Amino acid sequence: MRLTRAEQQRLTRQRLLGAASAAFLERGYLAATVEEIAAAGGYTRGAVYKQFGGKEGLWQAIVDTRAEDLMRGLAMALDQAGSREGLLAVLTPGGGDQARWALVSAEAVAAMSGNPRHAATMAALQDRFDTEITALLERHCARLGLTPAMPLPHLVVAWGAMGAGLALRQAIHPGTDAAAVTASLLAALFLKE
Repeated sequence: MRLTRAEQQRLTRQRLLGAASAAFLERGYLAATVEEIAAAGGYTRGAVYKQFGGKEGLWQAIVDTRAEDLMRGLAMALDQAGSREGLLAVLTPGGGDQARWALVSAEAVAAMSGNPRHAATMAALQDRFDTEITALLERHCARLGLTPAMPLPHLVVAWGAMGAGLALRQAIHPGTDAAAVTASLLAALFLKE
């Protein structure tokens, strides 16, 4: 059966997002090229520009998709946390490719910071997710009887900055135990009432 134009566009978009995710993780944001991403997805660079407007738009689409997935996972994990320790465990970085994504994200944000339009788009996305995380933590702190040591919006920004900073540190100093540092700091920031 032949795909409709809308179905073909969705398929193209999905393939390009998958190819870009793999390229960014493997080579980094700056080293990955539109041409290699397009070829890995089975398309020409024109498809990337038509679907996303370029590498920056492609990155923003990946971040948006990943952030939504991460938010759903965070909400589910926090719902299951039955104690202060459980909440802290949810907020402490795990294994997998989290550190690599944080490093690639830092690289992409630094690269886009010079373009006011892209920087504003990324800042708006970050603000949206910071607000959602703050609301989640407010609900779960109240449920678990926890008092944050600082206003939750500030804590959320600090948590994100710490994660990014620790990812950069791990890139040059692989012995850094990001999970231990994060757990120690979070333990000082979420107090039992």
